Parts: sequence; structure tokens; C-alpha cells
Amino acid sequence: MALRIAVFGQAAFGRDVAVRLAEAGHNVVAVHVPPDSGSRADPLAEEAEKQGWPLFRHKAYRRKGVALPQRIEEYRGHEADLNVMAFTTVILPPEIVDGPRLGSLCFHPSLLPVFRGGNALAWQIILGAEEAGVTVFRPDEGVDTGPIVIQKGGVQIAHDATSASLYFDHLYPLGVEAMAEAVESVASGIAEFRPQDESKASFQGLVDEAAARLDWSLPGQELDRRVRGCDPQPGAWAEREGEVVRFYGGTLESDVTHGKKAGLVLAPSEEGHLRVAAEGDCVLRIARIRLAGGPKVAALESGLQSGDQLL
Repeated sequence: MALRIAVFGQAAFGRDVAVRLAEAGHNVVAVHVPPDSGSRADPLAEEAEKQGWPLFRHKAYRRKGVALPQRIEEYRGHEADLNVMAFTTVILPPEIVDGPRLGSLCFHPSLLPVFRGGNALAWQIILGAEEAGVTVFRPDEGVDTGPIVIQKGGVQIAHDATSASLYFDHLYPLGVEAMAEAVESVASGIAEFRPQDESKASFQGLVDEAAARLDWSLPGQELDRRVRGCDPQPGAWAEREGEVVRFYGGTLESDVTHGKKAGLVLAPSEEGHLRVAAEGDCVLRIARIRLAGGPKVAALESGLQSGDQLL
């Protein structure tokens, strides 16, 4: 059964989900994408213009917790059967979430109920999860708490995975498949929604500047996970003489008896990586550095030198 679908999302993931649904014969009656925040155009918005799908670019749908009437009236004009939320970051009011006769489906890049929240990719790496996956669920009034319709797991998190590699190499393609499968199950009337097991639930907040700060008293394994979890955003950081230094492309050397204070910059690796002493006979290897206000550069071109102490 072909459905009238309103897509709320962004980026290449949102584009690929919308295209898959259109190719499956569904009618994309509206595409909602946040306004561009930089110089790069959003791929989902570009696809909507290319396909002739009605495109809406709103920064917010409610103010002070109350739905904006003009947004609700506009949305009702779509006459959608189903909302598909493909990595949306805007907060939608219940009048929209519960508006269609078949409700809404939302994508989340973890095996719910674990790693609820807006930075699930980063926290899975930071907290040392071994397996990742994706979930498609029906959103309710909670944060990632609604009943699950499709879940796909089995992704082993590699020892050198970053948030970017975990997403783009594994969870992105898996998520597109999960979204398409979930919509088809709803369209055919065979979807089964199961409640989340609250006894296994966990929630993590956003990875802000405080969460991305490196604490050199922690074991090197934890620092390594934080560097990789915060790559590419916001970038795990430390200070050198009061200047913020952000780390990218991190790997870990273990069983290294360096006898140095944690945070001390050591001699570089043969591959040209910056090496930093860490607790637990570990050394962090860093491929790229970004100093405050500057671009990412090769670590050895950043000006950091052997003997510098990072705090």
C-alpha cells in the first residue's frame, strides 16, 4: 500500500531514506529540513528541490513548549498518512508527531533502550560498548522511549572506531535499510510495536565541552575512547599554556613503559603522529590537531613539540 509520507530530517541520510521510500512507490508529500547553518547546502533539501517535493525550512515548530499554530496548520495541509523522522534534530510538537493516522517513525543510532539521547554515537565509543546497531521506533513524549518496530544490530565496534567511522561505515547504511523496512511493515499492516525494557535503559546527555575535556588522571584506554568518541565533533581537548588543543585521528599504544607524567608530549611516531604519555603504560597517538580558532592540521604541523605538557 502506497502511503503519503512527510519526511522530517536532514543530510545525506535523510536524502537516502526519502529516495528509498519514493522508489518503493510512496508519495513524499512534504520534506522538512532545518535551515542551512553554513555554506554547504543540505543534501535532503537539494533532493527535494530536484524531485519537486514540497520543501519546508523551519528552525522551530514550537515556542516555550507550545506548538506554533502556523506550523500546525501548514502540517495538516500535507494530509500525510505517516511521518518519517530521518535524523531530525528539531523538536516537534505532539500535534505533528501524533498527527497522521499511522503516527510517526523515528530513527535512532543505538540499540534502544541503551544510549538514549542526542549523542548516542559518541557515547557508545566513550563508554566502551562492544556492539552497536540501529532502532526505528514510534516516538512518544519521552526522549527515545517509544515502542520499537525494527531493530538491527550485530555491528562490532572496532578498537579504532570513531563516531564518524561507526556511523558512515556501518550504522548509516543499516539505518537506511531499517527505515525502509519499518515503513513497509507499517504500510502492509504487519508492523508489531514492542515496548522498550526500562530495566535496561540508559540515557546520556549531549557531548558538550565539559564531556570532551581530557582528564589526564584517567587510564589511557579511557582517554583513547574519549578522543575517538568526540571525533569529528566536538573534538576531545586539553590545554597547552592556556590554549585549547583538540585531538583527532587517535589510536592507542599500550604496554609502553614511558615513565613520564601523563599529558607530556613524547617523541613522534615513525608514522608522523604526535605521541602523548598517558596513565597505565599507555601512549595516545594523534594524527590531527586543531588549535583554538584554526583548522585541523597534521599533528606534527601544529606547533606542539616533544616536552610540551598538556593539562
